[in-house]
Amino acid sequence: MRCKLLYYSHYCMINPSLYIDISEKKGKAVFTSAFIHKQSVIEIAPVIVMNESEREFLDKTLLHDYIFEWGEDKKKCCMALGNIPIYNHSYTSNCEYFMDFEEEQIFVKTVRDIQPGEELTINYNGDWNNAEKVWFEVTE
Repeated sequence: MRCKLLYYSHYCMINPSLYIDISEKKGKAVFTSAFIHKQSVIEIAPVIVMNESEREFLDKTLLHDYIFEWGEDKKKCCMALGNIPIYNHSYTSNCEYFMDFEEEQIFVKTVRDIQPGEELTINYNGDWNNAEKVWFEVTE
């Protein structure tokens, strides 16, 4: 890893240059105050896994927009901790996320160099450049 770690344990790490601010078009967003190299892991966060019936309930609440499908069959869902729920969507994101079902964590990795002041985005479809339409109107 090419960055200093603010906090690291088996379950949690957040790059110390990350901060939350307001994006003009998207509301809360994750930004960086420092240059980050391509292919850097910038966050590892634990998740809270919920079963299929809990997911049905959550899908009827505002939390629907902040949870991730979970498991190989995608019947469960999870709430990620850390900054993970704040990363905004982009069809051509500068980061991508990976799920570790065994360790119950999600990690975020850059797909290109990131400049200071730049917003960090993920593609909610999973792959960083997946152009499949998401469930909401996208403002790029």
